[in-house]
Amino acid sequence: MVERGLEYLVSDYRTRTPTKYTADSWKPFAKALTTAAEVAGDPSATTSDVAGAKTALMTAAADLKAADEGTFQTITNNTFWNDTSGNPIHSQGGGVFKFGDTYYWYGVHYSGAELYRANPTRKYDGNVGFVSIPVYSSKDLVNWKFENNVATRSTAINNGATLGQAGWVGRLGVSYNENTGKYVLATQAYVGGGHGVLFLQGDSPTDTFDYGYFQTQITNSPTTGTGDQTVFTDDDGKDYLIFSNREGRSRAFVSKLRASDSLRAEPGVQIGQNSSGREGNAMFKLDGKYYHAASDLHGWNSSVAHVLESTSGNIQGAYTGEYTLAGTEMDYSHVTQTGFFVTVKGTKQNTVIFAGDRWADFAWNGIGYNQWMPVTRTGARPQFHSVSQWQFNATTGEWRVGPANNYLLNPDIQADRVIVSSVRGWRNLGGSVTNVNGGVNGSRFALQVSNSGGVEQRVESVPAGTYTLSLHTRGSAGQVVITGADGSQRTLGIPSSSGWAKRELTGIELPGGAATVTVRASGAGGVTVDQLSLVKTSAGTPPPPGRYEAETAPAQCRGTIDSNQAGYSGSGFCNGDPAVGAFAEFTVNSATARTATLGVRFAHGATSGARPANLVVNGSTVGTVSFESTGAWTTWSTKTVTVSLNAGSNTIRWDPTTAAGLPNVDCLDVGAAAG
Repeated sequence: MVERGLEYLVSDYRTRTPTKYTADSWKPFAKALTTAAEVAGDPSATTSDVAGAKTALMTAAADLKAADEGTFQTITNNTFWNDTSGNPIHSQGGGVFKFGDTYYWYGVHYSGAELYRANPTRKYDGNVGFVSIPVYSSKDLVNWKFENNVATRSTAINNGATLGQAGWVGRLGVSYNENTGKYVLATQAYVGGGHGVLFLQGDSPTDTFDYGYFQTQITNSPTTGTGDQTVFTDDDGKDYLIFSNREGRSRAFVSKLRASDSLRAEPGVQIGQNSSGREGNAMFKLDGKYYHAASDLHGWNSSVAHVLESTSGNIQGAYTGEYTLAGTEMDYSHVTQTGFFVTVKGTKQNTVIFAGDRWADFAWNGIGYNQWMPVTRTGARPQFHSVSQWQFNATTGEWRVGPANNYLLNPDIQADRVIVSSVRGWRNLGGSVTNVNGGVNGSRFALQVSNSGGVEQRVESVPAGTYTLSLHTRGSAGQVVITGADGSQRTLGIPSSSGWAKRELTGIELPGGAATVTVRASGAGGVTVDQLSLVKTSAGTPPPPGRYEAETAPAQCRGTIDSNQAGYSGSGFCNGDPAVGAFAEFTVNSATARTATLGVRFAHGATSGARPANLVVNGSTVGTVSFESTGAWTTWSTKTVTVSLNAGSNTIRWDPTTAAGLPNVDCLDVGAAAG
């Protein structure tokens, strides 16, 4: 009964406390909750009445505004995740969907997940026997509570079969249908010799779902079934199936789910094509644009993320040609392929979570099935941030690098998945270089350099502070050198060893900026290394209050974030494109409406004259600024202006008016109220 789902929602939302939310957002929520309770208790209520009350309650709950600014919670990758009861999270090939004020994570529990977690030192190819589809709930996207198995092997489907008899179940998503009040799950399935999209439905997000429909063919797709798929819900509540064709997977499609009940995928609209094939098809929306992302088609191996970007506000309209999502190149998307995306619209910024898929048929490609990384837009295109640990505030949408983050990429040499002579993320410096089978602690691969060879990795930006460099080594002698942005070096000698031994260099003082780690063999013999890490152990000089860095979201830079000129603060600066309108923009928060002083720190080493720019505050041009030459790109100066700020969020934009663009912009300092 659909009423059961409404009763569940009413019971759940009655646990909300008014003091935790703003009065303006609580009032409509309380009204919707009262109405929903009345409908749930009315035996004469129609299905339409129940669906309407459910939709109104979830809408009001989604609009609740927290009375505080939330807290940062830590996401640690490269590990197996547990739920709030300490049990393993089994959720492959699914997605996270927000219904009301709660996030729900659906995925598949496969039999091989238990085996690989118990012993991740070998392959478990083919262990994809279906166990269940669990659902977990969370308010902060970090702490997940197990709610229910919405489907199991005994779930009845079409033609008298059960899910336990299906040859394949996976790649799923869930949407809410406003007309029926049902939550509809769409998953790939191979049933009775046929490929298709299986639809299940339930009356609440955590209900036990029942059979809805099995659709074998989506109009305009050249094959039955789908290649890979996810479900995307747009800002207007419309739901779409994002998929590729099953055989070849060369075409990317967007298909609207039928509005009346979400139990059919309407004719697909092709938005892209690549003859090599793509898998892991998923969609996210950021700052008004749609982005379709997918990975290489080569058996669940990790790869860069390939992006198609919408050129209009129509999800089924035109898209650009394919390009690589910046930040996924050095370690193949943190050794994952695209799984799904979660867009968080925070009170201070919007952040997209790239939920990378590493389970790879349990194929011995690293620890942890789910690797989540932030995606932001600091320029014209989105940027992927490959971090092993980060902290996220689901209320404000803000994120920051975690204290235990490893700044080295592909440190466990797992990205390539096959033997290569140029290891992903590590540049060859001569001699012989390869990855070899048999890493430390039972991992699959390690890195070997020989014949006086070497490799290096340039970390584009590290914050100033004290670091520890560690790695495991075996074989012949060698050395590791770390070079800071100021040219300072520390060297760690590697003695020969017949077995694996951990080596460590502590107390490394690094300035903010780029750092390079070099591994070299001392002679003809091969030195083998694995599990390298560069972790910050103490903070550098804290930034002054009121400072906003150009390289830190939600700041925007129409250009690149660079770190090749010394003397900047933070971890980089905005090197704007040489063009009119190639702006640098900061988002400044003010507790009250006030007049404030702004100090923009810049460097202008060119000799071609000053670079003028408009100062645009909250969309209005309030003045012009001339950035004179500072004599060198490593000489920084501060230009001070006075502006009026609104209470709350303010945008401060420096908009160049000549083809030379802006100087390098380091940061913005916001002073106390004047007068």
